[in-house]
Amino acid sequence: MIKVGITGNIGSGKSTVAKLFSLLGVPVYEADSRAKDLMVSEPSLRAEITHLFGKEAYLDNGSLNRAYIAQLVFHDARKLGELNALVHPAVFKDFNSWLNQQAQTELPYVVKEAALLVESGSYKDLDYLILVQANEELRIKRTLERDKTNVESVKARIKNQFPEDQKVPFAQFFIQNNDDLIIPQVLHIHKALLLLSGKNG
Repeated sequence: MIKVGITGNIGSGKSTVAKLFSLLGVPVYEADSRAKDLMVSEPSLRAEITHLFGKEAYLDNGSLNRAYIAQLVFHDARKLGELNALVHPAVFKDFNSWLNQQAQTELPYVVKEAALLVESGSYKDLDYLILVQANEELRIKRTLERDKTNVESVKARIKNQFPEDQKVPFAQFFIQNNDDLIIPQVLHIHKALLLLSGKNG
């Protein structure tokens, strides 16, 4: 079973691309979404995050205080690194557990979608990488509309990701998502991956 990564910088549309693969029947592991879940549901990870950021890291209802943590980490590279050092191993373990479940089937390939596949080095555990690309101005506009935030906040998050051109050498497939039609691009890559898996129907 082939392991395929989907990545792209903030606002590139990688989640939309991942959903299209899911509609094709491909199992998709959404690493960023699972990370948020694990930060709440995994007791040892909760304890470590509380130790790092204080009791304010969680709201009274037990949910993660995302606004508080985001305010701290997106303007402090050291704090962000410390948070990632806690979360990435938990996601790695969770992904492997998910992968073992998928291995019971005879699916040609699975997808892992994450923003920091290259930055974290997680791409090394995958067979192929799809990079979703879009120009920075458009990515900022999309993120502002999606997150109802401000330009300074978005630019701070961009600084914590590798520039897009630095990710190009690590990818084997590319999806252009400026004003491009992405469904034909996804279908083209899907067919290529089926051929590579030897299960092209």
